[in-house]
Amino acid sequence: MKLGAYYKGGDLKKPSGGKKRKVRRTKKKALGGGPPQIPKLGEEDVRIVERVRGGNIKVRLREAKYANVYIPKEKRYVKAKILSIVETPANPDFARRNYMVKGAVIRTEVGNAVITSQPGQDGIINAILIE
Repeated sequence: MKLGAYYKGGDLKKPSGGKKRKVRRTKKKALGGGPPQIPKLGEEDVRIVERVRGGNIKVRLREAKYANVYIPKEKRYVKAKILSIVETPANPDFARRNYMVKGAVIRTEVGNAVITSQPGQDGIINAILIE
């Protein structure tokens, strides 16, 4: 007797003719967090508060107008208006679409700065002024 003759893969029927059922239901943790929600340059700061795994909360930034820019020479922070996104090493399309991610170079009132925080995860934009 060859086992190959009894193998029936890829269908929803058992060799006995019975119906195969799901082993378990799909759990929320298996679905993931959904598509990435990357913050954009906007008219005002828009934040959303979201419940994440473990019952914790995460503040996400949807749109941003201001950034906390650190000026190394003066050793102080300034709240500066974001004028535009100069470049994004992560993806060239992000600069064209005005998406702000960690490592992106932004043009502010005080000069060009590199984003050091993760805006989509932290809910704020911190940046360091480029000399």
